[in-house]
Amino acid sequence: MADTGRLHTDRSSKELYTPEQRRRRDASPWTVVQGILAPLQFLVFTISIGLILRYLATGEGLAAANGSIVVKTLLLYTIMVTGSIWEKDVFGRWLFADAFFWEDMVSMLVLALHTAYLVCLLYGLVGPTQLMLLALAAYATYAVNAGQFILKLRAARLASRKISSDALGVAG
Repeated sequence: MADTGRLHTDRSSKELYTPEQRRRRDASPWTVVQGILAPLQFLVFTISIGLILRYLATGEGLAAANGSIVVKTLLLYTIMVTGSIWEKDVFGRWLFADAFFWEDMVSMLVLALHTAYLVCLLYGLVGPTQLMLLALAAYATYAVNAGQFILKLRAARLASRKISSDALGVAG
């Protein structure tokens, strides 16, 4: 099948990383940064959901909910910037490398919704309940996106183990 560019990539028969990309991934300091920021962002996300739900259920804690969403959004921006640097280090592209094309596409929606939240908050464009619902929509897309990355990285880890065990089998 001919490669038609960015809109369709057949990764099903390919490894996530070539040996050279794996070497660059392992050598990149941004790999460690991503490994720290991703769980930190998820922790803030989890706490923030609780604060949002508390506000929606009781009408209390709006400032805490908004503060947590702003912190989550700033972490998102940070992980997106450092992630694009990581992608450049590993794949030679700032974003939309074949290996992470669809994850990056969904990330754009996640960024758009989080940014819409900030704009609405800063300019008072919607009421508090609508703002919390917008945050929940942003969080739902974030959860889908996080799931994409987790599944992709888990598949890469399994493929890497298979390569290692195959190499040991050949060597042994």
